[in-house]
Amino acid sequence: MIDNALFNIKIGDWNSLLQDAKLIRTQVFVEEQQIPETEEWDAHDAISQHFMMYHDAQPIATARLLQNRSIGRVAVLKPYRGLNIGNKMMQAIIDYAKQQDFPDLKLSAQVYATGFYARLGFQQRGEIYDDCGIPHIEMFLSLSE
Repeated sequence: MIDNALFNIKIGDWNSLLQDAKLIRTQVFVEEQQIPETEEWDAHDAISQHFMMYHDAQPIATARLLQNRSIGRVAVLKPYRGLNIGNKMMQAIIDYAKQQDFPDLKLSAQVYATGFYARLGFQQRGEIYDDCGIPHIEMFLSLSE
């Protein structure tokens, strides 16, 4: 049983969260999904808002929000999947975006994860395309009431 009281989310810049974010993204994207490191690390990290979720002080999930209101690099460590962690992380990003008066959010979803994002209110737009050998599709969420 996982104690929800031991979860917390930190929001910060790349310099303050890079060690924990790199740990998770390396495990999920580079090792599990075989995405080349040259594709994983980019200049967007330095200028994005980063979100980290911790369980009992251990990093377990990460995501970033780019200046163009695009959510990316959403990753949850394998032992924590299926426990509503991704949902909590995305809700934190949506809440943050609303506080910043963003009109909308967008993301590039791996096709297998579109149901997860749809349950949060995101809608698919456009055609499926390949990114690093993985099928993706653009999804959007309007934040206006």
